[in-house]
Amino acid sequence: MKIIPAIDIINGKCVRLTKGDYSQQKTYNEHPLEVARQFEDAGLSYLHLVDLDGAKNGKITNYKVLETLASKTTLQIDFGGGLKTDADLKIAFESGARQVTGGSIAVKNPELFENWITQYGGEKIILGSDVIDGKIATNAWQSSSEKNVLEFIADYLSKGILYTICTDVSKDGMLQGPSTELYRSILEHTPEIKLIASGGIATLSDVITMQEIGCEGVIIGKAIYENKISLKELSQLVC
Repeated sequence: MKIIPAIDIINGKCVRLTKGDYSQQKTYNEHPLEVARQFEDAGLSYLHLVDLDGAKNGKITNYKVLETLASKTTLQIDFGGGLKTDADLKIAFESGARQVTGGSIAVKNPELFENWITQYGGEKIILGSDVIDGKIATNAWQSSSEKNVLEFIADYLSKGILYTICTDVSKDGMLQGPSTELYRSILEHTPEIKLIASGGIATLSDVITMQEIGCEGVIIGKAIYENKISLKELSQLVC
C-alpha cells in the first residue's frame, strides 16, 4: 500500500484545516520544501499536495510551490486544488505533478473532466471523491452535490478512471479514525477501483486497517504534524 503524506498550501505555507474549514487553519511550517524533504529523508516516495488557495479561488494558484517540490525532491506528487481548465492542468503537469486530482470539476464539468481522462489516461488523472453525508462535496468542501459517492465512482470507473481519493469531510483533521465502513462499501461496490483513503487517520493501526481492507494507498496529514504517527514508523511500513 502507498503511504502518502500530505502538504496543504495556503499563501505558500504548509497548513492544515479541520473539516475543510478555512477559519480553522493552523500553520505548521512556512517552508513546504523543508517538510517535503523530511518525508523524502524518511524513505517515503509519494506526496499529496493540495493548493487550498486554488481550491477556494477556482484557479491554480500555488504552482510555484509544486514546481519547487518537484524539482528539489524525488517525491512523486499528486496535485489538486483549483484545476478548472485545460490551462490549469497544463500548468500543473509542466510544474512537475506526476498525477492531478479533479473533484469539483468532475461534478460541474464532466465533459471536460472526461476529456482529461481520454487525453492523459487513468494513470495521470485521479478522481477526487470528497464526501459529506454520502454525497459528493464541491467548492473546497463548502457545498454538497446530490451525487451519491458510490454511483459517482462507479460512473467514472466506467469512463476510464483508475484511482480515486476519497475523503470523508467530517473526519478530516479530527484525528478520530477514518471512515472504514465507507471505504469498505466503495471497495465492495467497485472492487476494481484503486482507492486512496484520506481523512481521520490518527494512528499506525488506522493505516494498517486501510491496508487490510484493500486500499491502494492512504493519505496522512495532521497525524504526522501533531506527532501522532512518526515518520520512522511510516518508513518501516514502506520498507
